[in-house]
Amino acid sequence: MGLEKLHPFDAGKWGKVINFLKEEKLIADDLIVQAREATEEDLLVVHTRRYLNKLKWSFVVATITEVPPLFFLPNFFVQRKVLKPLRTQTGGTIMAGKLAIDRGWAINVGGGFHHCSSDKGGGFCAYADITLAIKGNGHERDFMDDQRVYIMDVYNRYIYPGDGFAKRAIKRKIELDGGTEDTEYLQKVQTHVEGALNESRPDIIIYNAGTDILDGDPLGGLAISPQGIVKRDEIVFMAARSRRIPILMVTSGGYQKRTARIIADSILNLHNLRLINKELATRGAENPKVELMIRGSSSDLTK
Repeated sequence: MGLEKLHPFDAGKWGKVINFLKEEKLIADDLIVQAREATEEDLLVVHTRRYLNKLKWSFVVATITEVPPLFFLPNFFVQRKVLKPLRTQTGGTIMAGKLAIDRGWAINVGGGFHHCSSDKGGGFCAYADITLAIKGNGHERDFMDDQRVYIMDVYNRYIYPGDGFAKRAIKRKIELDGGTEDTEYLQKVQTHVEGALNESRPDIIIYNAGTDILDGDPLGGLAISPQGIVKRDEIVFMAARSRRIPILMVTSGGYQKRTARIIADSILNLHNLRLINKELATRGAENPKVELMIRGSSSDLTK
């Protein structure tokens, strides 16, 4: 009904990424693992029933997704057209986490709802898919006292949401100034990814690969080029592969129409460098003890 035009997020981004990859002959329908919608039982692993019940009120969903007209729509419509797609992406992240453990890597072309925690949504994020991927297989607050999870976060220190309490859960905090460009950004990503992996030997890396760092993004406030985003993803995957650590990538935020092409180009680059392929060997993770979460989106953290 055109409601997606009322929010800066490109709701068609994920489908465009898939179409670009099909045009490049990298994937076909029979090579895509179709995501299954996360069930209420899945969601209750992390979310409180009280929070899930609140999503049955359209005004709550309107607030979370920042699309005010949803307030006036019946909730059955909101459930079908807004929340069901988000639950399907959430199910995709859970499935991708299991695939990453089994095959060494997986990319959910969607997900990365990092502003949602167990009992509170926001910033277009209604379900905590990253937390669900870890516990089933707004995450900073969910792992505040969990020593099994190591969080590295690279973000613009001056933008939404400014959650000082949640920052306490970040083990490796890389705060950037507005307007940061490729050279400084990539140097810090390279240095701190290596540093994080030297401090922790994770059983899986969950990589929140937001593109709201792109120069010109209306919300991100950084100035990273398309080539810089492609290189960032390469750095993270290279670090994971060199150590034979399974990696799950989710695409998260990004508020420009051109981000879909950039995500597709990055995936193509990873494939051309053989950082994602069927032969990727991984070490076993029969008894997962530590997860490393790397956040590359520009907003600072979950709520």
